[in-house]
Amino acid sequence: MSGLLKSFGYAWQGILHGLRSQRNFRIHIVVTVGVVMVGLWLRLMATEWAIIAVTIGLVLQAELFNTALEAIVDKTTPEVHPLAKIAKDCAAGAVFAAVILAVVVGLFIFVPKLI
Repeated sequence: MSGLLKSFGYAWQGILHGLRSQRNFRIHIVVTVGVVMVGLWLRLMATEWAIIAVTIGLVLQAELFNTALEAIVDKTTPEVHPLAKIAKDCAAGAVFAAVILAVVVGLFIFVPKLI
């Protein structure tokens, strides 16, 4: 059981690292709090909350994967290398794609309730 608890501890360390070191991760958290507040105000249904929760999780996961990939690339090749740039740009693009998806989901869920 202690191995399982250790793995949860490592996971929290990763999340805390993201919070401490990644400006964009903190921005995503602030936006998440805003989305939750608006969702509470609009009294979202359970299915809407589920869709919002999955979408938020996708964005936060993408940002943490991006952070992990950047750390690995920086450790592997400290100099600027075209393949390192491709890896970092693709990871950043994945975060951007997740954010675009989150905005679209937010528009589908929130706009009809606000009109």
